[in-house]
Amino acid sequence: MNQKFDVFGVGNALVDTLVPVEHSHLDDISVKKGIMTLVDTTEQEKYLDYLKSHSKQLRSGGSAANTMISIANAGGTGFYTGKVANDDLGKFYKDDMEKAGIQFLVEPSNSGKTGTCIVLTTPDADRTMLTNLSVSTTLSKSDINVENLKNSKIVYVEGYLWDGTNTKEASIHTMESAKKFGSKVAYTYSDPFCVNRSRADFIKLTEEFVDIAFCNHDEAMALSETDNPEDAIRDIGTRCKLVFMTWGSRGAFVSVDGVIKPITGYPVKNPLDSNGAGDAFAAGVLFGLTQGYSIEKSCKWGNYVASQMIQEIGARLSIDLKDHLHVVKDHQ
Repeated sequence: MNQKFDVFGVGNALVDTLVPVEHSHLDDISVKKGIMTLVDTTEQEKYLDYLKSHSKQLRSGGSAANTMISIANAGGTGFYTGKVANDDLGKFYKDDMEKAGIQFLVEPSNSGKTGTCIVLTTPDADRTMLTNLSVSTTLSKSDINVENLKNSKIVYVEGYLWDGTNTKEASIHTMESAKKFGSKVAYTYSDPFCVNRSRADFIKLTEEFVDIAFCNHDEAMALSETDNPEDAIRDIGTRCKLVFMTWGSRGAFVSVDGVIKPITGYPVKNPLDSNGAGDAFAAGVLFGLTQGYSIEKSCKWGNYVASQMIQEIGARLSIDLKDHLHVVKDHQ
């Protein structure tokens, strides 16, 4: 009998190198703060050489992968699809994902290197990412395990995949397959950088395939070409039945059939790192929806998971979310 999954995730498989830095270090290497920048292998090696005296931690990562790991942390089940190389980092990635409770069975590439991302965290808890996609861009539609997709309640695809020809095809194949088998399609716009590059495509995808859209207020405004986040979610709500938009300390807004409601967040006593907060929010929402929570309760749980992630270094929680489900137990 085939295993059933709550969520089938698809995204770039990247090994994250977490590095705490000062603002001056970003100026020294001339990178734009607070966004993801694509770099080649030579550039990334140059950055790592500059940062060689800094403390570092390795994690399996990628936006959708972070979300899948937090779903498993809460007690959900998931299968993740991303491309790594047959190298030491690729082996690390697979082992790390499976230790976190997510199945990862994609055949590794015998050429190239596993993709990597340097995550620079400044004292204000903001994160700046320098990403070398490498073989993650070779993910193709043949890597999509349609049988496991068929047995998943929700399919979750990250917008970062829209940067490569193969990964675009894999994204569309995934969403078309989900529609064929009756799984819900959830999509995250990932980054204003992605939206600005592919706005027309993202709108088309939203209208044709997406049942559940995730964005932060910057991504929403970029997609809707407005400087007002509430106008932005209202616009996206005309294109998608269910939209979740995070808005920093304001918590989140949800649009259901065009009706918008704010959902308050949780106080963050000790913000350390915003890396993965949006991924954690999506994890909380997707976990809630697959467990039969109401939309509002799912959003509330997403806010809670995000609030906990901001108090950690990196996009991995040290707490067991199963011990925290009581915070939304009585929320309708």
